[in-house]
Amino acid sequence: MRTHVPTPLLVPAVALSAASLAWTTWSLVDLLGAGWIGVTVAAGADIIWAAVIVAEARGVHIPLRGRNLVPAIGWVTLLAVAALLAWHGIDRHAPAMAAAGPFLPLGAKVVWLLALADMRDPAALTDADRAQLADERRAMAFEEERHRHELRRREMAAERLLADVSVDFEIELARQEKGRELARRAPIAIAPITPEQPPITIASTGEQPPLAPPATSPITDREQPSIADLAREQVAITPDNEIAVRAILAIRPDAKETSVGAAVRRARGKMTGGYN
Repeated sequence: MRTHVPTPLLVPAVALSAASLAWTTWSLVDLLGAGWIGVTVAAGADIIWAAVIVAEARGVHIPLRGRNLVPAIGWVTLLAVAALLAWHGIDRHAPAMAAAGPFLPLGAKVVWLLALADMRDPAALTDADRAQLADERRAMAFEEERHRHELRRREMAAERLLADVSVDFEIELARQEKGRELARRAPIAIAPITPEQPPITIASTGEQPPLAPPATSPITDREQPSIADLAREQVAITPDNEIAVRAILAIRPDAKETSVGAAVRRARGKMTGGYN
């Protein structure tokens, strides 16, 4: 509300409003000829514009195309009441009544305008100022709400990303576990045994298997096999690299132990995928 102190003009304004209400009520009841039931319409017409005056005093604002609609409503209502009072005087063939009747509510309206202007604080915000502040508050509220929505959207995106990473991590762990389980359960590939190379068996007592046949084996009657071939054969029939190396050295005593060991490890890696 834009008022701060009362004004002496309130006294004549209230008195004129009461007189206007009484005069308008009597005039409209006499014009309508509806008896006491006409008081409802007569008093209602005057109360409407009086209520608009109260709304103006309280700073009620109804915006319409950038302007306040409340004063316009008050003037339209007041002019309707004044027209009815003039009609009453004309209907009773009383020119003085037709001229003076509308003067009372119009005078009350003018005094109320003076009283409201006197009570208005010169430093108070105007309707345009309050409208501008309202627009800024509305824009600020919109920005705050949009900011909250943006934060919630980012939180949801982060939650989805974390959920995807967690699922991928669980899948990778399961894949690695299955791979290790498959490696444990997969049988060791055994190459076919040639007639010249009898299989070497491991006794159940835990003793080491006999070495490969000596150099006098029939294999010496022809070209000696390469170290790589011997490594593949020994890896296929014995799980121990040291046993395989000794067996190859027994067949090829001219070979170097380091070269034979490297060939055995290389053959073992190709066959078992890193089995040492």
